[in-house]
Amino acid sequence: MRVLIDYRPALRDRTGVGEFVHQLVSALSEASPIGEHNPELLEITAFSASWKDRLQHSHGLPESIQTVDRRIPVTLLNLAWHRLNWPPVELLTGRGYDVVHSPHPLLLPTRTAATVITIHDLDFLDHGNRSSGEIRRDYPSLVKQHARTADQVVVPSHHTALEVERRLGISPNMISVCWNGAPDWSPRSRLPSSGHLLFVGTLAPRKNISGLLDAYELLLTRRQDTPDLVMVGTKPDEAQWGPRLERLPLAGRVRCPGYVDRSTLKSLYTDALLLVMPSIDEGFGLPVLEAMTMGVPVVSSNRGALPEVLGEAGLLVDPIDPSNIAGAITQILTDETLAMQCITRGIDQAQLFTWKASAQALCAAYQKAIAVREARR
Repeated sequence: MRVLIDYRPALRDRTGVGEFVHQLVSALSEASPIGEHNPELLEITAFSASWKDRLQHSHGLPESIQTVDRRIPVTLLNLAWHRLNWPPVELLTGRGYDVVHSPHPLLLPTRTAATVITIHDLDFLDHGNRSSGEIRRDYPSLVKQHARTADQVVVPSHHTALEVERRLGISPNMISVCWNGAPDWSPRSRLPSSGHLLFVGTLAPRKNISGLLDAYELLLTRRQDTPDLVMVGTKPDEAQWGPRLERLPLAGRVRCPGYVDRSTLKSLYTDALLLVMPSIDEGFGLPVLEAMTMGVPVVSSNRGALPEVLGEAGLLVDPIDPSNIAGAITQILTDETLAMQCITRGIDQAQLFTWKASAQALCAAYQKAIAVREARR
């Protein structure tokens, strides 16, 4: 089975979709199609096109993964793909494929291959103002057409599967759930005697940063010993967040290091007293899984796929109620028995999610896509 996957989201900072793409491509290098026992039957090509960034094996890709790297501006290629359905990947790569997989909601043009898209969430349908660039321009207007044209739609959770079925009118047999996998980290060997509260994710409206800061302000007014808050992800927009972060009570208490590499991220989890994930919506919620893997208690929103990922391993809160968020954080900080219960259950819950299982689910989705393409001809 010859598969091409668009690797571009993982070229730079591997947040969210980028981490999903990189880990799945790596896991697929050791997988084989369902019912087959020879891994050589699965041939993976990671495709990239950028004017500045080059795809190399220094990105950590296994040597068995083939790569195709073209010097084409991302915005130009996406405009041609989304609006003209051209050029086909066969023309760009000089090769033929059985499956072409786009890790975002819009198709990659192909002459003959079965097509697979990934829809992580549908937040852009309701809140286009929260997105920018081509996501705002193309995703809302094209996603339904592309989803119905695709031979298989891959989603990261049952929550997103139901949303795709309900909102885009996609039949359940055309949707494949492929969960994210836990990182290859071991639970931390010690609990920090002092540490920080941790948030991991882009500092975007969907992540409910305002609600998080409202809750943290409540904590600071109620408890003088409240730990600092570390928000890892993109740097905060100075115009939007700068003045607030410089005023009391937040001044000097919130650290925003921006994007960090995996080693630094692991260290931040190691020293975290808890992870707080107050998102309004999530298609999966990878930081929750990362925290549970490390043995970090989690306070999570009760929205989107977060309850599906967290299970009974942490505390769920109403994300639009800052007092509820602050109260849950206080519970874990002050109740050692509860914190240890969250840690133990979280480690067990994280073991349910592996990239190996994700790769096998993706192989099954590819086979379904090929069968659908054959039936459509």
